[in-house]
Amino acid sequence: MLAAELATQTGALLLTLQEQYRLDVGSARDHLDDLRDAGDRLAHEFLAGALAEARPGDAVLSEEAPDDRRRLGHRRVWIIDPLDGTRQYGEPPRTDWGVHVALAVDGAPVAGAVALPGEGVTLSTADPPSLPAGGGQAGRPRRVITSRSRPGSDARFVAAALGAELITLGSVGAKVAAVIRGEADAYVHSGGQSEWDSAAPVAVALACGLHASRLDGRPLRYNRPDVELPDLLICRPALAEAALAAAAASLGAPAS
Repeated sequence: MLAAELATQTGALLLTLQEQYRLDVGSARDHLDDLRDAGDRLAHEFLAGALAEARPGDAVLSEEAPDDRRRLGHRRVWIIDPLDGTRQYGEPPRTDWGVHVALAVDGAPVAGAVALPGEGVTLSTADPPSLPAGGGQAGRPRRVITSRSRPGSDARFVAAALGAELITLGSVGAKVAAVIRGEADAYVHSGGQSEWDSAAPVAVALACGLHASRLDGRPLRYNRPDVELPDLLICRPALAEAALAAAAASLGAPAS
């Protein structure tokens, strides 16, 4: 599958770049900022070039390029976050960063891959991992995962309603991977995101059988004129009703 191949290849390039910086300049703060900038640039240029060659008739929406509004006239749009978790990428040995490659067709995220290069893992709709029995909850309390930098009140509402502890992690891909693997039960975000942040993780989550929606229950749609996608819920299906009700209470409106 193209998305998985490209995400994995991009991740390998980013790991190589990270090692080159470690050997050449060490870990000084200004050099780590240079590493982040170089990683964003390298990943975008590789993915944009590879997609132009492999799918020349498709449009591309990337975090690292100006928004070409001609994409709105295309049914097939690749939505990419070449380096999700840029800050964490510049803080080795942290591994909660990744590469997102997704294909939206008529607004639906139909294919995608999330590479977590620091873990040597790529999660893909081509071969979606099975969810652990019982959600992987045996022997641990319920967990709701949210943004480290923008936790938001909605996540606290959902965690309280589910009787869960609230935990934080870096990139969106790493958060969704934690739910897929049963390390957390839900991911709640309401601090503002863009389409490239969630398109690939949502595609993989849906392929695995997880619930994925806006906090008001509406489906997540992509390739819209406004690329901002301010909130989302990804969770085990058995928790979706309670989580959406809690989110609705936080938002002050009934769940749809």
